Amino acid sequence: MQGDSLELIRAVPSESVHLILSDIPYGIGADHWDVLHRNTNSAYLGRSPAQQSAGAVFQRRRKPINGWSEADRRIPQEYGQWCGSWAPQWYRVLKPGASALVFAGRRLAHRCACALEDAGFCVKDSLAWLRGKAPHRAQRLSLIYDRRGEQEASAQWQGWRVGNLRPTYEPILWFIKPYKIGATIADNVLRHGVGAYCQDGFLRYTNTPENVLEASLPSAEAGFHPTPKPLRLLQALIALTTREGQLVLDPFAGSGSTLVAAQSLARRHLGFEAQAEYVAICKQRLRG
Repeated sequence: MQGDSLELIRAVPSESVHLILSDIPYGIGADHWDVLHRNTNSAYLGRSPAQQSAGAVFQRRRKPINGWSEADRRIPQEYGQWCGSWAPQWYRVLKPGASALVFAGRRLAHRCACALEDAGFCVKDSLAWLRGKAPHRAQRLSLIYDRRGEQEASAQWQGWRVGNLRPTYEPILWFIKPYKIGATIADNVLRHGVGAYCQDGFLRYTNTPENVLEASLPSAEAGFHPTPKPLRLLQALIALTTREGQLVLDPFAGSGSTLVAAQSLARRHLGFEAQAEYVAICKQRLRG
């Protein structure tokens, strides 16, 4: 369904969803849809000559961690407030004991976790997705000084870089909606069909029952969206937490990878996406 997820989810019946699996916006300015704060300026999401020549990676100018103004320091809080705007609805629609699995960026994942915890969720675990290939653009500090003509500083800071280490992992936050006080997980499984996890199903897509998952993106799955996730990884998470016929919801569906994975595992699936171009891609992938 195309539209604002916060509005669309209000029509979903309470306690009707068996799993929410979503790659939510990270709030780090990957594109215009990923700007979830009020602090912008003319440079933000612009392009420098270096970024224009960077190929498919880092083509847009993002804010530095330190920001460009004091207002920029409020970006983490504003991102947390954004997560808090939809977290109560997620809580409402999930069955007791059901899981919410959330791809969240390393920088602001803690704000997402606090927002869902404040909405009533319990934090079950934090999984690590090792994604294989990862872009690395950490500029050498000595080159910056060379361009400035500061040769002494360049010599002193050889081997130092500006940026981050290669981002080979991404966190997947695992929440559960609390079940009835006094009941056991075994009781809840019989009543609501969720709460335990299926190790056998999980091992069809992973080598070991661990909370570190390795999955690279096949070339055939690339190009649908700027921030894709491998179908095999999504299938592993769906098989881990649901059975055939149960309902998987993705409130930020993007190009529909979660829905395609759910469909391939005979789960019912519902997705919300604001941008028409991605809704069209999602529908085409589901038909295909």
